[in-house]
Amino acid sequence: MGALTDKLTDGAFGLGWAGVKKLPEPVAATLGRVIADRVWKRRGKSVLRLEANLARVVPGAGPERLRELSRAGMRSYMRYWMESFRLPAMNKERFRREVEMRDEHVLLDGMAAGRGVIIALPHLANWDLAGAWVTSHHGIAFTTVAERLKPESLYDRFVAYRESLGMEVLPHSGGAAFGTLARRLRSGGLVCLVADRDLSASGVEVDFFGSTARMPAGPALLAQQTGALLVPATLWYEDSPMMRGHFHPPVEVPERGTRTEKTAAMTQAVADAFAAGIAEHPEDWHMLQRLWLEDLEPREPGASPSAEREPRPSGDRPEPSSSPSPSADRREGAE
Repeated sequence: MGALTDKLTDGAFGLGWAGVKKLPEPVAATLGRVIADRVWKRRGKSVLRLEANLARVVPGAGPERLRELSRAGMRSYMRYWMESFRLPAMNKERFRREVEMRDEHVLLDGMAAGRGVIIALPHLANWDLAGAWVTSHHGIAFTTVAERLKPESLYDRFVAYRESLGMEVLPHSGGAAFGTLARRLRSGGLVCLVADRDLSASGVEVDFFGSTARMPAGPALLAQQTGALLVPATLWYEDSPMMRGHFHPPVEVPERGTRTEKTAAMTQAVADAFAAGIAEHPEDWHMLQRLWLEDLEPREPGASPSAEREPRPSGDRPEPSSSPSPSADRREGAE
């Protein structure tokens, strides 16, 4: 049954990339809204989890407002998919016209200084579109990390898709990602990591909308070890085809404290930037999974933190991994 499910999943994504990009854009957009509304009306686990997460982001919202937000959120989520299926065939000139990033000088000045730049993003709007904008509009290639998906053929599809947009994609597994990212940064390169959810043993506890969540240590550790700038960025959709974003001020490495203390302070600063962007555009935050610690399923005594991971909801968005393995950090430091 597992092999059949994997084959069907891979086939569905293959059909999406092959078919949706051939549709006229208005038809694809309408299709995305129709699918989103049908999924939303079923009130499945993913939609209910999204509403529960949004209730923390918009604490004063009543049931009707949360339903409105979750419906808009599912439409935003399907807009991501429709865009992503079409991106490889899209005229690159459109990225310049339809993506606008506030304070992009933060990125450009950092790259010009040759220090290397780490962009940390939450699950807002379309990370892939932002990446395509960086590579096509500014001619800046970058490196990211992707979690290995099942089946392997699906992972290969996502790697090929992102590489076609100008990204270098490293596998999360194997422990070598951190060292490679550090080398890219030391040579003045750009690294982009989705960084608003990490349930691994290395996750850093942060205050996020008044409750405790875990976020990855990787971005802060890379900044400390390489001297690269750590820049949080947030994205949101307009009603028009445009997507906008904001490069927040760089997160500085504290002058004092242990590495653990510095990492905690820097990760909290990233979380604060994410919270500001998500609060302004909650409908574009595609968090369909558990995030806050008190929402996680209790672990059995002696179980590893990975046991807290819930199954990926059906149709959830495969993402670049939130951070490289921290064990690779120790190996890189020993080299």
